[in-house]
Amino acid sequence: MDRHDDYLRGALADGSLDADPVRQFRVWLADAERDGIPEPNGMVLSTVGADGPTSRTVLLKGLIDGRFQFVTNAGSRKGAALELDGRVSLLFPWYALQRQVLVDGDATAAPAAISDAYWASRPRSSRIGAWASRQSAPVRDRAELDARVAAAERRFAGVDAVPRPPFWGAWLVTPRRIEFWQGRPSRVHDRFVYTPAETGWTVTRLQP
Repeated sequence: MDRHDDYLRGALADGSLDADPVRQFRVWLADAERDGIPEPNGMVLSTVGADGPTSRTVLLKGLIDGRFQFVTNAGSRKGAALELDGRVSLLFPWYALQRQVLVDGDATAAPAAISDAYWASRPRSSRIGAWASRQSAPVRDRAELDARVAAAERRFAGVDAVPRPPFWGAWLVTPRRIEFWQGRPSRVHDRFVYTPAETGWTVTRLQP
């Protein structure tokens, strides 16, 4: 618990970031991909449901008109939370690069065409899994879960284009605030936050 690693990999100079935070995010995501970061599109999604706040890791599935896309089962814990309160945060923790990006925004259900397009790109096995799982619901044991998968396989036997379930779809997060964090020595980190302005975004350096 008392381990201390100094952060020496990079720095953020004043004026070095793109004026558009989503373009800047794309640059950092490309850096994470190039450096071989495992699951570079993995993000911690935090929501607030009837039982309070909670977080879990999901995958960023795309950037559409400046919005961050992910998918989920409407019956899941996060699906219920999103229906109750669309305010969310996304955290991209690229520890090996000593970087993180924090996005605060508002999540809304994507149009059916967007959900359909992403569903069509999924492997057939993932489509079967989506039909089989009542995400977040209790299950007796692994055998019961495997049986549900087998039942879904039988249901769609011979069907190449497994249809999208009515309870599964994409969500889009419109950012209200995006912060870029770069670790620096002695914990004097570089932090820049983007907030909306009348035209474009305002970029402000924050104290660490």
